Amino acid sequence: MKINGYELNLSEEQLDDIINNKMRKVELVSKDFAGYKNLTEGNKKALQHLVAAAKIFDEVAMEQDHEMNLPMKKALEEAAQINTHAAKALKLFTSFHGVEGHNGLDLEPVEIFKGIKGAKGRNFYPSDLGVEEFHNILQRMINEGKIEAVKKILSVRTMVRRDGNDLKAVDYTEYFKDAFSRAANEIEVAAHYTTDEDFKDYLGWQAQALLQNNEDMDMLADKHWAVLQNNNQLEFTLGRESYDDELTPTVYDNPQLMELLNKHNIEVNPKDMLGVRVGIINKQGTDLILKFKEHMPELAKLMPYADSYHQSVSDAGELKQTMVDVDVVALTGDYAQCRGAITTAQNLPNNDKLAIKTGGGRRNAYHRQVRMSGDPERNQKLLERLVAPELHKYFDLEADHLFVIGHENGHSLGPDNDYQRAMGLHKSTVEEEKADVVSIAFMPEYVKAGVIDEETLKKIYTTWVAYRLFLKAQPLEAHRVGELIHFNFLHDNGAFWFDDEHKLHINFDKFHDVIYAMLQETIEVQLSKSSEKAKAFIDKYTKWGKESQYIAKVQNELGVKNYIWIEDNF
Repeated sequence: MKINGYELNLSEEQLDDIINNKMRKVELVSKDFAGYKNLTEGNKKALQHLVAAAKIFDEVAMEQDHEMNLPMKKALEEAAQINTHAAKALKLFTSFHGVEGHNGLDLEPVEIFKGIKGAKGRNFYPSDLGVEEFHNILQRMINEGKIEAVKKILSVRTMVRRDGNDLKAVDYTEYFKDAFSRAANEIEVAAHYTTDEDFKDYLGWQAQALLQNNEDMDMLADKHWAVLQNNNQLEFTLGRESYDDELTPTVYDNPQLMELLNKHNIEVNPKDMLGVRVGIINKQGTDLILKFKEHMPELAKLMPYADSYHQSVSDAGELKQTMVDVDVVALTGDYAQCRGAITTAQNLPNNDKLAIKTGGGRRNAYHRQVRMSGDPERNQKLLERLVAPELHKYFDLEADHLFVIGHENGHSLGPDNDYQRAMGLHKSTVEEEKADVVSIAFMPEYVKAGVIDEETLKKIYTTWVAYRLFLKAQPLEAHRVGELIHFNFLHDNGAFWFDDEHKLHINFDKFHDVIYAMLQETIEVQLSKSSEKAKAFIDKYTKWGKESQYIAKVQNELGVKNYIWIEDNF
């Protein structure tokens, strides 16, 4: 059937298969949740308005993602009222939060409509703008003296459109003026109701940032958010992440253009995709996470080549970073785009200008409802097929949570954003891979500190390999590519091996030395500030060998539920 002139790309039977067999539900908290009932009356009212603000950013993120998202959503909603095929397509659209996504298995995206594909620059740029034309226009505009215009084009927070033969950038606050104004109003009302004074102050800054064409205001709002650690019940995150823009980073691979940009002090910044998290802070879970925070200044000193670069840990040894465990009420915008995966935690903001220009820090937030949405029965079958019996006792998803804590902390350790940006298109892959390796490499330090014991360390090693590195398909996304790098490096260097029945065995005595060697190599790549070396590193360790192929085969035989439905209960 056709929706708004476009034919659906998936049959009703195919959609039935996805919804019934390949989609899992992440159940967010409702008003029946004990944590909600324990809120002050003011915070209950504030939460309502923060959820309303979050929903507004759905519109914004969908427009950033693809020019056809909003019109096709409206058309699908109308058709779904009278047609079951459209209703099922709408459910997949809602999961993807857009016209296409990933099933987590294939390299090619899953398209809901025939003839509607995602562009390299998403909708940040004109959909027909290719890499070569993009570079040529920038080069010509610089040579014509249009320096400020090019700076805006390569800013983190502009939508770029054609302007004759040139490109013209429009700031988010202007382009999304109506949506930002409505969201700011909801946030201001929430600030009025909340009974948490520091949180009230942050909300005021965030509302003002949405109304001003000033990137520094975003950073100041984030600064007030990043220091929230005590005495607040609610979490509201307006995140700005840059994983989706694949056009801007191509500039790094054009030496002639980069020479021009550097000559005129023009920074290259992938666009910010906006996402929102609303939640209730879980104190017990937060207390556990903070035990890991205490030791981060010590870990910073143990990083390879630590004297060669700036880290997010201050010179005084004070980590300007807060950490919270969140019972999630709403995920919207970029955070709700379930395209083969959904994040279990975040370390924000990604832009190190916050620390440099405002003295701010970072904030880690962990999503309890996401990490608790697994499939224990399937995990047991996976163990029986792919893991040696003596290791079964070490498989524990609570250990995976400890790994995730280490991963998010790992983003604050190692070379700062200047080094990372120089990786170009490979920035995210190398950085996510680094954060993983930092987490695993420094777990023995937490044993020494008494935070975890030796038994838990073995659980972390085993669960990381069997849960994270056992991939379901040859990967495309940055986190998954990093996991394939880990798999090959550790396997090639004897940290683990497979017997004749393809069962995993781990050399616990050798594991740490191998992972630390990997950390050293990763940091060397980041310090090189070379996209070519980053590519060579990735290419070296992303072979898809027979063990990876066999693991993927087993994963698929057991059934993979990588399509994700977020159940909004609030």
